[in-house]
Amino acid sequence: MIVLTGDLVRLRPVEPEDADAFHRWHNDEEVMRWLQSYYHSSLASDRKRFADRQENSYEKVTFCIETLKDGKLIGVVVLRDADPVNARAEVDIYIGEKDHWGGGYGTDALRTVCRYGFDTMRLHSIELGVVEANERAIKSYKKVGFQVDGRFRQSFFRDGEWHDALLMCVLKDELT
Repeated sequence: MIVLTGDLVRLRPVEPEDADAFHRWHNDEEVMRWLQSYYHSSLASDRKRFADRQENSYEKVTFCIETLKDGKLIGVVVLRDADPVNARAEVDIYIGEKDHWGGGYGTDALRTVCRYGFDTMRLHSIELGVVEANERAIKSYKKVGFQVDGRFRQSFFRDGEWHDALLMCVLKDELT
């Protein structure tokens, strides 16, 4: 089993027993506020999906984020749509345990998975999309070395209003 270690977190593959935590996170409006996926599902369907999920591959690798201090599951990070020809991938990340927001766990997890992408997967660039109003996330991404490469105008609808989304990217030699 691949386990990646940062300064604050450990990244490990998703297990079927993680379904209950993900279900709780996905049904918390505050956790899901700035995420594209915002559909509620039943615990039974989430458990089935986790039991049947495909193994990690070059194209998509999903890691649970656990704290090093006590091994608590707090979030998820995914490298997806990896393209070996162009040496690029996209990353998705969130911390589902709100009591761990603002503690540097997301920044450490992102830096750790990017290091894995650059060193092990031999990627050259890693991209992400983020709603411009999600200032805490953007601040975290910039700490890791991500830069704004573009804007998708009024591409995200939440709470009755349209928000711009930013395309951010980090190149291998920009990772901090």
